Amino acid sequence: MDKWVKIITRCCIIRNQHSSNGPTYTQTPQQTESESLPLSLSTATKLSAELRTAVVRTMQLKLSSNLRLFCFGLALKLALLPTAAGQLQHHTLDMHWYPGTATWYGDPNGDGSTGGACGYGTLVDVKPLRARVGAVGSVLFMKGEGCGACYKVKCLDNSICSRRAVTVIITDECPGCPTDSTHFDLSGAAFGHMAISGENGQLRNRGQIPVIYRRTPCKYPGRKIAFHVNEGSTPFWLSLLVEFEDAEGDIGTMHIRENGSSEWLQMNHVWGANWCIIGGPLRGPYSVKLSSSTGRTLSARDVIPSNWVPKATYTSRLNFYP
Repeated sequence: MDKWVKIITRCCIIRNQHSSNGPTYTQTPQQTESESLPLSLSTATKLSAELRTAVVRTMQLKLSSNLRLFCFGLALKLALLPTAAGQLQHHTLDMHWYPGTATWYGDPNGDGSTGGACGYGTLVDVKPLRARVGAVGSVLFMKGEGCGACYKVKCLDNSICSRRAVTVIITDECPGCPTDSTHFDLSGAAFGHMAISGENGQLRNRGQIPVIYRRTPCKYPGRKIAFHVNEGSTPFWLSLLVEFEDAEGDIGTMHIRENGSSEWLQMNHVWGANWCIIGGPLRGPYSVKLSSSTGRTLSARDVIPSNWVPKATYTSRLNFYP
């Protein structure tokens, strides 16, 4: 915080010295935030506490109204520099544990269903998704906006449950699951993983069990975000599926930019983890920008080539984790 205050106040002092009628620089007694700031500073609540405090202290200088406004504007500009540089501020995942229930489906030691309501298709049959897939009820599926999110799930009965939490990736919806509570329908392998050694079968025999769960960052070491062009796509109707997005794993917004343009066109959420845009004809190569539910954003430049074809997958050089 001190570096911000020093930079801002130094600029204010210089400006004050060059002001013909401006008062000398003095520090007023400590004031509350509501007393020292104009109403327009409500936007500063979006800043981190450190930068917000720097803005508050800057506005406590006893200066003329014009100089006060100048310093206020300078403070906000400096505070927002990280955003201007592309380091977007974002919320963090809620890492608290919450109560829920869990069941399992498929073969007792199976990897779960093929495909699923998120549209990942055969990806769920191979690593890193294999045996880690899970279906959830509407509370977490959120009409497909929860696809790709990762959760830790842990059972509670110490007589049969281990202390380990199984990590699952949301790839499917559970239509018959409760709509007023959180429910996980796991693969037989993932469900059994929560048991102490040798009790996997006994745990599965219980059917539905109480669990606790929380969000956890998705991790795909060595993988970069990929974009699968869905079948039926044309330059007038382009549909994409995002694969291997780590960190939050889900998608909040998605945009595309065609060749030779500086405009990002918004894509619409269709179903599951699939997004599309109608218009055009769109000229490739395409750049794709996506953001997660917490506001993390990245842009993959020219990731889809001009000679793209439906049902092909194009891998970027980026992911949220190095």
